[in-house]
Amino acid sequence: MNILEIYNKYHLPENLQMHMLRVASCANLIIDNWKGPNIDKDAILRVSLLHDMGNIVKIPEDFSDDIGFKETRKRYFDKYGTNDHEINLEIGRKEGLTDKEMKILDGKRSRKNEETMKSSSYERKICAYCDQRVAPDGVVGIKERLEDAKERYKDKPLSVWSNEEKANFLIKCSLSIEEQIMQYCTIEPEDINDNSIKGYIEKLKEYDI
Repeated sequence: MNILEIYNKYHLPENLQMHMLRVASCANLIIDNWKGPNIDKDAILRVSLLHDMGNIVKIPEDFSDDIGFKETRKRYFDKYGTNDHEINLEIGRKEGLTDKEMKILDGKRSRKNEETMKSSSYERKICAYCDQRVAPDGVVGIKERLEDAKERYKDKPLSVWSNEEKANFLIKCSLSIEEQIMQYCTIEPEDINDNSIKGYIEKLKEYDI
C-alpha cells in the first residue's frame, strides 16, 4: 500500500505525515551519499516512514478545532491506549514491518541514544539520527533539536529530558552518532536541510510499504 494511503487510513494530521516524510527524506539523502558498510536501505525507509504513527495521542486536544482530528484522537485512545511508543510498535507490526525493522523501530528512540551509539547497526543509527534532526517545522541541527527537546520537556518528570544531566548525556551520544554516520558519507551535516530533501519528500509520497 502507498504510504499516503496508509497515513490516510489512520487519519493522521498533515503535520505528523510531514514529520515522517521529512525523516525518511533525510535518511534517503544519507543513503544516496553512503560509502560505508552495507545497509538495508528499504528497512531504513520503511521504519522512518512509519515510526511515529501513534504520535497523534501526544498532540494536544486544542491543536486543532477540526472535529475530525478530535474524533480521530479519541478513537486512538479508545483503541490503543495512551502510550505512543506502544502504538507505534503495534501499527508498525500491523503494516508489515519485519522483526528486524521492529527492532530498529523500538531501538531508535532518543532515550536509547547510548545503546544506539554503541550498536553495530547503521540502520538503527541512521533512523535515530534523522528523527532527531527533524523539528516540528523542518530540519535543524542535531544539537539545536535536542536542546529544544530538553527545554520543552524539562517540566515533565517522567521524561528523560527533564533530568538535565541525563539530557546532556543523550545529546552527547547523539553528536557521536552523527560523527559515526558522517564518517561514511560524502556529505556534511549541514548538507541535510529542508532544501536538499524537497525532492525526496515528493518521491517518497509514492513509496509502497
